[in-house]
Amino acid sequence: MIADSQPGHIDQIKQTNAGVVYRLIDRYGPISRIALSKKAHLAPASITKIVREMLEAHLVQETEFQEAGSRGRPAVGLVVDTPAWHYLSARIGNGEFTLALRDLSSLLVVEEVRPLPVDDPQPLLSRIINEIDAFFIRHQQKLERLTAIAITLPGILNAQKGIVHRMPFYRVSDMPLGEALSARTGLPVYIQHDICAWTMAEALFGASRDLNNVIQVVIDHNVGAGVITGGRLLHSGSSTLVEIGHTQVEPWGKQCYCGNHGCLETVASLESVLELAAQKMQAAPDCLLHQQPLTAASLCDAALAGDPLAKGIVTGVGHHVGRILAIMVNLFNPEKIVIGSPLNRASEILYPAIADCVRRQSLPVYGQHIAIEPTQFYNQGTMPGAALVKDALYNGTLLVKLLQG
Repeated sequence: MIADSQPGHIDQIKQTNAGVVYRLIDRYGPISRIALSKKAHLAPASITKIVREMLEAHLVQETEFQEAGSRGRPAVGLVVDTPAWHYLSARIGNGEFTLALRDLSSLLVVEEVRPLPVDDPQPLLSRIINEIDAFFIRHQQKLERLTAIAITLPGILNAQKGIVHRMPFYRVSDMPLGEALSARTGLPVYIQHDICAWTMAEALFGASRDLNNVIQVVIDHNVGAGVITGGRLLHSGSSTLVEIGHTQVEPWGKQCYCGNHGCLETVASLESVLELAAQKMQAAPDCLLHQQPLTAASLCDAALAGDPLAKGIVTGVGHHVGRILAIMVNLFNPEKIVIGSPLNRASEILYPAIADCVRRQSLPVYGQHIAIEPTQFYNQGTMPGAALVKDALYNGTLLVKLLQG
């Protein structure tokens, strides 16, 4: 995130309180001021002042509603007022750039997928800025008040400073993405690793909602984990995620883009898994994978059909990931593990392999009964970016900017 100087103590309290009130209205609206005061643990006078500022800024609006159990006149409640506020949510992937315009309720207004070639000689930062400029021009008739930009991407980055140190697929070295976009647009810019942002999206809207301690693992083009501990995203303000993908599992393995050898990502990422399958197929003429193009879906289907080679590869991924997860379970004692992966297609093979390692290699009191479930969302698209904006509203950092105009 690219932000102004840190607020003083009093301003920080106001910012936090405003974020709490907005979150409660967003979650429970229509909600009366009395109920809001009780849930927020704030004095009625404080609620009145905060709500008045939000009404004047057109961030919330009043509406009549019938309170549960009441047969009298409708009460006056508060709901968020979102359609006139837009933000850009984008995701950088392998060779493509997904851009979306959303309103503050996270409702999608328009979304496009644009090519972002890996081998283009033009600097990646310039191409990103050009694509965003062109997107705004194409959709200027749909734009209301533009409030922020949120971008998610794979790689090694400093989310707080908006600097992308390294990325898979693209040649990047300390790219000042947040600073450049903020200077270009004058908007707050939120940059986050796509796995961290996805973890936030699941916690706010999906499979991890209302849980305090969750480990989310992603097995895709890159491998990593996000951790919710005490209801908060671990490392949300500085480093990016729990870098399990860059934990060495094979000391003499192939080199990873991070510079080390034998990282988990070199044996469990989709590219690595499919490469291994292609090698092993040469010595297995009866393998079902010979009958179709080699993809994650075909690998999973062959495993589900009982093909020994395919089943062994999916099981191997589960064991590699499960050994690292066993350590994480001992560290964080989660209520649930959620898995985001195209390999979820073969979850009946993948999940038992992960669970077996977790239960055998972690403390029994932590690992014996832990639930393993799929994520609700998928990493493709712009919902993870929407979570960054929603979180900035809830913690008050973006909300205060909107209140100040």
